[in-house]
Amino acid sequence: MNKKLIIFDLDGCLTESKQPINLDLVERLEALLHCYYIAILAGASYLQFKDQIIDRLPISDQLTEKLILLPTNGSACYKFNNTWNKIYSEDLSSSEKELILSAFKLCFQELNFTIPKKPLYGEILEDRGPQITFSGLGQRAPLPLKKKWDPNHLFRLQMIEILSYELKNFEIKSGGFTSLDINKLNHDKSFGISKLLEIFNFKLNDLLFIGNFQLNGSNFPVKKMGLECWETSSPDNTKVLIKQLLEK
Repeated sequence: MNKKLIIFDLDGCLTESKQPINLDLVERLEALLHCYYIAILAGASYLQFKDQIIDRLPISDQLTEKLILLPTNGSACYKFNNTWNKIYSEDLSSSEKELILSAFKLCFQELNFTIPKKPLYGEILEDRGPQITFSGLGQRAPLPLKKKWDPNHLFRLQMIEILSYELKNFEIKSGGFTSLDINKLNHDKSFGISKLLEIFNFKLNDLLFIGNFQLNGSNFPVKKMGLECWETSSPDNTKVLIKQLLEK
């Protein structure tokens, strides 16, 4: 397999939702960095990337320079050179954020969804700069509760239908078990892939993407670009896929 860059999703791929990466995967990622460049492309914020992955990788600066971070579904990019540097960030304007929050307010009213005055598990609506993210139970909800919240994805599909009417000039994608991400129009994960090709001089055939592909999920735009994609169902499954890459 003639690939130069392996791109991973985060939650459900390298980690469980909002959880730190486990030691087995740390060791396999380190081994993979000796053979490939690695990018992580997900809806999480840069700080979440740092907490779940980067601060838990005990690797040399030389290997860290082969890592590329694409938080907020590729609407931002960070690269290491002695320290982590922001390459770009397509932040939403104040008026865009106000419009998105107003649309959520209407959506909540229509679906009889009430935000608790004191959410148990953190913010329901989080401003991530280039992205507004809705999390049905809050950002830090326990994984077992998240899995039960919208197991068939039906509530978020209703939300997407309502929000799409109000936010015609934005991208709306679901992620994880409870989240919806709102980005600028055409700033889905295919935007992040296109920026990788532009900034780092990769070609589409150089790339392999590993993630999951749920209905209306944030990874489908990547698949439509035509690059090679491998589906994973869990971090344990991802370990098996990385083993296959190392064997090649």
